[in-house]
Amino acid sequence: NNAPNMIIIFRKKYRIIIFTIHCKSVFTWFMNTVMNTNCFFLGTYNVNGQTPKESLRPWLSCTLNPPDVYCVGFQELDLSKEAFFFNDTPKEPEWTKAVSEALHPDATYALVKLVRLVGIMLILYVKKEHAEFISDVEAESVGTGIMGRMGNKGAVAIRFHFHNSNICVVNSHLAAHIEEYERRNQDFKDICARMEFHQLDNSRPPFTIIKHDVVFWIGDLNYRISNLDVKDVKELISKKDFEALHNYDQVTTQMVSSFSSLKAVFVGFVEGEINFQPTYKYDTGSDTWDTSEKCRVPAWCDRILWKGKNITQQHYQSHMALKISDHKPVSSLLVTGIKRINSETYKKTFEEIVRNIDKLENECIPSVTLSKQEFHFKDVKYMQHQAETLTLYNDGQVPCQFEFIQKPNESTYCKSWLTANPHKGGSVDIELEVFVNHMTAPNLNSGKEQIEDILVLHLERGKDYFISVSGNYLPSCYGTSLRLLCLMREPIHDMPDLILLETLTNGNDMNAENPLAIPKELWMMVDHLFRHAIKQEDIFQQPGLRSDFAEIRDCLDTGMPDSLPGSNHSVAEALLLFLDALPEPVVPYSFYQQCLDCCSNASHCEKVISMLPQCHQNVFNYLTAFLRELLKHTANNRLDVNILSTIFASLILKPPTKQDFAEKRKTQEFFYYFLNPESSTAQTSV
Repeated sequence: NNAPNMIIIFRKKYRIIIFTIHCKSVFTWFMNTVMNTNCFFLGTYNVNGQTPKESLRPWLSCTLNPPDVYCVGFQELDLSKEAFFFNDTPKEPEWTKAVSEALHPDATYALVKLVRLVGIMLILYVKKEHAEFISDVEAESVGTGIMGRMGNKGAVAIRFHFHNSNICVVNSHLAAHIEEYERRNQDFKDICARMEFHQLDNSRPPFTIIKHDVVFWIGDLNYRISNLDVKDVKELISKKDFEALHNYDQVTTQMVSSFSSLKAVFVGFVEGEINFQPTYKYDTGSDTWDTSEKCRVPAWCDRILWKGKNITQQHYQSHMALKISDHKPVSSLLVTGIKRINSETYKKTFEEIVRNIDKLENECIPSVTLSKQEFHFKDVKYMQHQAETLTLYNDGQVPCQFEFIQKPNESTYCKSWLTANPHKGGSVDIELEVFVNHMTAPNLNSGKEQIEDILVLHLERGKDYFISVSGNYLPSCYGTSLRLLCLMREPIHDMPDLILLETLTNGNDMNAENPLAIPKELWMMVDHLFRHAIKQEDIFQQPGLRSDFAEIRDCLDTGMPDSLPGSNHSVAEALLLFLDALPEPVVPYSFYQQCLDCCSNASHCEKVISMLPQCHQNVFNYLTAFLRELLKHTANNRLDVNILSTIFASLILKPPTKQDFAEKRKTQEFFYYFLNPESSTAQTSV
């Protein structure tokens, strides 16, 4: 306040200008932004596939005064197979109606947004008088189930502007089972990395969860109480010694341990003190702990955390009165500071600043120095991230904006296996990441493409810089054709010349030796599952660990060791990823339409399979025989023909172009005939 002038850095469209302005104007401008508080009610409830048979008012109307905003999340809204695979459920309107009828009776609320992924649903309501101040509402979802895509686990989120604060609400359902805390950690990181909200201005980078002023994270996080016997847990609960019990809570231990490791989860998030008994697992319709054969250890699965400034928790509690599920609902009331602007005064001050900008704009040309202009990624592997940092040093007179631009005759700024984050903006550190997936692996395996690219970094009102990216890719069975794999009797890493072998294959020269009936890599995975996982609960429905997949991939590509590492779920997911990565699916694209046309006739379905190329036919018969063996143990593995036909049809019978809902149904109907024990087709043997 003692200085008459100050330096302002101001961004006008894509220009950043430095200019001097009188302190009084700036002080007036910033003082127009004030902090007001609003009450946010956050609620989470895993309803275990039940219908709303009782009023939700004991949960949603538990506060003395009506909250300003409701954020209500559900998990396991519908456990039916139809909801799992088609994301369509009659439970959505039932529960939405139950929520609207249970909101606080002393206020009128407007529905802002609803988003659902299978059984994970999030609903946002605000008081009607606040509705006009809500803007830029966006909803997104991320599935983290099997293959990292299916929506039985994952998260939904809604982001919005409330006055001048941007807020994000996340409702997640993470991996289950007490020992799977690493998978839950991975789910959390995947959700944070993949959840993006695109802005109205497409030229601006998307918002991630963490970039918001305020983040509310609710849901069935599925973290358990570990390293403590169920008897001891229940004894501490009976004594209401929740502080002692909390020392064994996995959320607490993972947050604490993560501060000194790279496996960071919920860093910067806050959770209120827990003074209520665990919310899972009860016998449905009662307050009795699980009396089933599994006798689950009680746990605080259902949690509410937040991140941001000026937030105070008024209450954090469970609601024992609701008994329709094996979980109890949880609520938290958070008084949150919201930035508001005096629009009239703000506009006048803003116009004054813009007038000064037009007079004082500095036309200096921006320039930067790059930390280096050549990057080499060594031994790139399938689905294994590698990253290096490019640092920009501003050696000019003004701040600058950069952007990676497309090269002539190219549609994107980089190859599909490469990303730059951020790809535009004013940041000084840019992460260059190489990641080969099922879309890019085939051409890299065959040698049609190399890890080579040139990035063009363009400075706004400045010059262009050229950055060379190179590397060597280690070929993998993932993304290699069935026919080529059947020609290889040695591991793919021992093959001296894949390009020559690909040429021989395309020329129908099958070598002197007879090809393998099926790829040895496929046999290794199926044989492992047949010997170890035929009775595994939730096989092909529960994802494995990413670290396990890396070891499995390396074993298949190098041929060592003889047995596959990792859990049964990891091997099962590795098998699905193998089928997903095939350049030509098990049923080649040229047969796709024939399969759809004959899907209602079992004998015609069988005839189409008999026409496939020999290695494709062998693989199809081998897989269906294995899946029929799995179906003999449904009492243990909880599989049925509908689940398997839905999962595998989407991988074995892929469309050459985008698939609509009717086609998806037909592919499942086609594959169903080969799994149904009562059909004649199902008797086909390998």
